[in-house]
Amino acid sequence: MKHIYTYGGKFAQRHLTVGCLIRAKAQGNKLTQVTAFDAGEAAAAAEQGIDTLTIDTATIEEIRAAAPHIFITAAQSMRQYVTEDEALGGAIDTMAKGADAIYSPRGLSTIERIAREGISVQGHTGLFPARATQFGGLRTVGKTAEEALSLLEDFRRLEEAGAYSCEVECVAEEALAEIKKHSNLVTVTIGAGSSGDIILSYMSDLCGDNDHPPRHAKAFGDVGSIRKKLVAERAKALAGYQAAVKDGSFPDRATSISMSPIELEKLREGLDKRTPVHQ
Repeated sequence: MKHIYTYGGKFAQRHLTVGCLIRAKAQGNKLTQVTAFDAGEAAAAAEQGIDTLTIDTATIEEIRAAAPHIFITAAQSMRQYVTEDEALGGAIDTMAKGADAIYSPRGLSTIERIAREGISVQGHTGLFPARATQFGGLRTVGKTAEEALSLLEDFRRLEEAGAYSCEVECVAEEALAEIKKHSNLVTVTIGAGSSGDIILSYMSDLCGDNDHPPRHAKAFGDVGSIRKKLVAERAKALAGYQAAVKDGSFPDRATSISMSPIELEKLREGLDKRTPVHQ
């Protein structure tokens, strides 16, 4: 366990730090990362020894409370902030609440603005789903030498901007394997084969809770079937309740609490003695 102070100045303990991630890359040790959209998912990931989490910035407080020692990268969305100053302000606030790094899919100037304040920042390259139209649709990037060399330039520019890491999405595995030899960035990969330093998977994909998983996903569980059964059982219970109330079979004697006959008779006598409010 590593002892640290957070960006907000609070003492904390982490299983991993940015320094640990950099050393793991140098040593060729693979790490895991999953998404966590709520405290329950975060706690489950931490309990199973997942190395790192990627989360939405809005959930940092509840997820940090649920998983106090795991390394967390808090992701800003493409549309969350308009200006660089807004992105920086959001990053500082999120880091102060317990994040260990900030992910930004925005341009190099935004990444540089955040990194200049001493915040560990992760960029993005490869496929940008939100900009898929610019790629001719959702597809693998880097299948040609020309496109792979362009990716290398992306890596270099991110390093120059101050990023320590980069999410690499839907990139040809061989291209990434070669590019990594020329970059110090810690690579967090999804849909880019086994060459990444940290392998990222969405919680819904790995748990089998996605009806339309992407090609690069693999399910290690079957939460989807369990969830469908849960939905069906809930519907069954609600329908039964509705029908029972309407036909008078619920509430019944088994679910009601009755007065003793003696107390009931006393109640009736007491009510009969009362003078009606209105004649």
